[in-house]
Order: sequence, then structure tokens, then C-alpha cells
Amino acid sequence: MQSFRALLILLFISLSTFKTFAQIPLSHKAEISVLTCGPGNELYSVFGHTAIRIFDPAKNINTVYNFGTFDFDTPNFYPKFVKGDLQYFVSVASYRDFIYEYQYYGRDVYEQTLNLTQYQKQQIADELNGILFSDKKYYTYKFINRNCTTMVADIVNKQVPISLENSDSGKTYREIIYSYLQDNHFYENLGINLLFGYKTDNTSEKLFLPKELMEGISNTKTKSDKSLAKVTTTIVEKTELTTGFSFINSFYSYIILALLLLILTIKKAGYNTYLVFAGLMGLLFCFVSLYSSHNELLLNYNILLFNPLFIIIAIISPKKRKTLLKRLIYISSSLFVVYLALTITKIHIWLMLPLLLVNSVALIRKMKAIPTTN
Repeated sequence: MQSFRALLILLFISLSTFKTFAQIPLSHKAEISVLTCGPGNELYSVFGHTAIRIFDPAKNINTVYNFGTFDFDTPNFYPKFVKGDLQYFVSVASYRDFIYEYQYYGRDVYEQTLNLTQYQKQQIADELNGILFSDKKYYTYKFINRNCTTMVADIVNKQVPISLENSDSGKTYREIIYSYLQDNHFYENLGINLLFGYKTDNTSEKLFLPKELMEGISNTKTKSDKSLAKVTTTIVEKTELTTGFSFINSFYSYIILALLLLILTIKKAGYNTYLVFAGLMGLLFCFVSLYSSHNELLLNYNILLFNPLFIIIAIISPKKRKTLLKRLIYISSSLFVVYLALTITKIHIWLMLPLLLVNSVALIRKMKAIPTTN
């Protein structure tokens, strides 16, 4: 009985603490600001970061809320990430610790103090703390539709609708993502464009990257025709780190690899091995498209380039199944034409041309292996 009473008391204190903390009344000195952080060198940080700050000197509050926190030690991290059910969570840090981290890594940090009414500030503070102390703390990450930027934008949007006008307006999602992967991220760019499907070729309709949200806030007016960004301050200036040119992770090594593959396809064992590999890549794209809940990975037309039929083409004997082999090669060649028609105007076409060349040469080698007489 005593343990039961102790449990009830503990539960009561926890609920009371949650309610009190989640609804701390802000003073009239309180400010809400959006923090936009520049890109880092790692792939997960190359697009930058967005966070939201509550500063109230009268209540000794100076807290930053992060919606982009994840744990690399999560069991089956990469399968969950690809599938689209990896759980991200909201975390809080002191403003001082948050800024120190970005100073340490030499990344930009810009702060936009928002022009909000006292009621709007309180609404945002209550919602942030309500999320932090509820099941909403955890959310399923999505590349475009649900990330650190979109989560912050959704909260601010409830108080002041943010303008969609920014330097990326009119571009497709693929074009926007592509622009961030230029320096020493060549193979990451190639991999993303191989995995991303048709939906990323749609014109962007939301602010899903930190820089876009920052520009959107700058272009937004409140109901009283004031700028939503009351003050924009540079907190940390980027440190120019000399990372140097990476030959390994560049277009040059890619061309050398493509040339080596072309040499490989001269021999029978070479082009058959490559066709099996290319076919397995196609099966991987099919599997990911069906397995993943990321909308960005659906309708992947790269399956036309890496056709699973290549596996059958590789193992069929040119002497025993000539007719079937020719038909499969003609079908695959026709799919190449369809693929080229779909991608010729896309920004990533030049990334795919060496692969298209190697695949075409491998099929031509296989076709030449078919005897011309019975």
C-alpha cells in the first residue's frame, strides 16, 4: 500500500511538473527566434540545420529546440533510414552550448528574431514544451516532408504564414538537392540521383531546407505589414576550412572507373559479370521502391537503366537461346531510349551518361556473341 501511494505521489508530481513547465508564462521581454546553421562536411549536415530559440532574460530562459536529433546507435539504423521509419526526436540545449558546437565546426549561424505578439510567442513556447513532454517528441523522418526545417516552419506557420518565395523558387526538388552536393560529394550526389525517383523532379512546393526557410521568413510580412524577421544577426561566421580537392570523390575518378568497366566488358566473363551486377542494381532499386515509405524513392526510372533483365541476358547461352536473347537485348535497348527521353532535360543526365555508355557496350558485346548462323 505504501509503495502504491508513493507511485501515485510520484505520478502527481510528474504531471504537475509537466503542466507547469509546458505552460511557463513568458515575460514581455521574451523573444522567439529561428536559428539557421550553414552546411557541414558530413553528408547528414551538408544541407544545414534549423532550430528555434526562446530567450526570456526575465525568466532566465535561453533555450534552443532541435527537431533534427537522431541516434546512430539505433538498432538497424540504416535499414530503418532507407525504409523511412527511423525515429528522430526533439531535444533541447542551452543557447551557449548550441552556439559553441557550431563555432567548433566552423559553420555559419544566423539568427532571425521574429516580430510576434506576446500571445503568439506564448503559443509557440507552449507548443514546443508540449511537444518535448509528449509522444510528439518523436517523429518519423522524411527527406523532404518532415525534417528539422519543416517542423520549425510548421510551428511558425500557425502564427504567421511564411512566404514560399526564396532563391530556389521554381526549381525541382532534385535540382535543389543537387546544388548542395558539388564540393567533394560527387559519389553521394550520384548515389542520391540513382535512388531518388520521379517525384523529386516535381517543382518544389514547400520550404524544406534551412536556407529556404531563412529566405522565406525574410520575405514574410505580418498582418500589421511588418517584416516577420524583426532582426537578422550573424552569430557565427563560417571558418574557411581547407579540406582540399578529393580526386577519389570526384568526376575524374568516376570517368576512370567507367573506362575500366569498358575494358572489362571486352572479355566474355567481363561483360557477363557486369550485366549480372547491373541487373542486381536494378533489383535493388525495385526493392527499395517497394520497401521504403520515402516518397522520394518511389517511381525510380533508373530501373530502366539498370534493368533486372540483365541477369537473364548474362546467363543465357548465345548459342542455345538466340531468339530469346535477342528479344531481351532489344527490349533493354528500347528501355534505354525511354530512359534517355525521360532524363535528357534533367540536371543529373551527365552523371548517368557514363553508366548508359557502359551498359550499352555490355549489351552490344553480348549481342555480338550470338552466332549469325545455325
